[in-house]
Amino acid sequence: MPEGPEIRRAADTLEAAIKGKPLTEVWFAQPHLTDYAAGLVGQQIDAIETRGKALLTHFSGGLTLYSHNQLYGVWRVVKAGEIPETNRVLRVRLQAADKAILLYSASEIALLTPEQLAQHPFLLRVGPDVLDMRLTVEEVKARLLSPRFRRRQFAGLLLDQAFLAGLGNYLRVEILWHSGLTGQRKAEQLSESELDLLAEALLAIPRFSYQTRGRVDEKKHHGALFRFKVFHRAGKKCERCGGMIEKTTLSSRPFYWCPGCQR
Repeated sequence: MPEGPEIRRAADTLEAAIKGKPLTEVWFAQPHLTDYAAGLVGQQIDAIETRGKALLTHFSGGLTLYSHNQLYGVWRVVKAGEIPETNRVLRVRLQAADKAILLYSASEIALLTPEQLAQHPFLLRVGPDVLDMRLTVEEVKARLLSPRFRRRQFAGLLLDQAFLAGLGNYLRVEILWHSGLTGQRKAEQLSESELDLLAEALLAIPRFSYQTRGRVDEKKHHGALFRFKVFHRAGKKCERCGGMIEKTTLSSRPFYWCPGCQR
């Protein structure tokens, strides 16, 4: 299941293909959206924003296309006029002179005014996005200590999109390993230094994954690449303490950790 960094990289790919280009064709499968298509032709896409696993495609005329891939939705970039062979069901086609972006199989799609966007139920539920560069460590720390979240075990809290959007299972275990914490700990139990380390990791690790994961030429990109320290590494040695990494289940998801150095 893709997490915030993968969703943001997908949005970057879509933006690179079509952002700022006048739309020559707009097509929607859902009957309640088809009346909007003609009015969007000639407009351009100003930005494709991510809120956790939702994508917000902002048109220059003021409307926003909300889409959430759920389990089966996927966006594709193709050449203008190209119709790929696929068993997936096409839901949206946004085409410019040279390229088109296609949304397949997604079930949650809506065109929203700014007022509707501000009141969308999913967007009201989700917390700040970890890849929103305006979000600060201080704000994350305050969120950890808020009455709503301070008594929640990290195993469940770090999967709750209402806490911070964009986190998922691999980020959960990597953040807790980096912070030296178990999934059973809670923010109200932590020292000031532990809180600071966790708040920093909650932003730094997703952003590092977004910036570097999937790249293979380390010298070209001037620095280290993201790699898993504990995720899918059960039975291997922890590089920090030499202990054995273990696997269990927490909050109904596989959980990897090092009993030697996560307290």
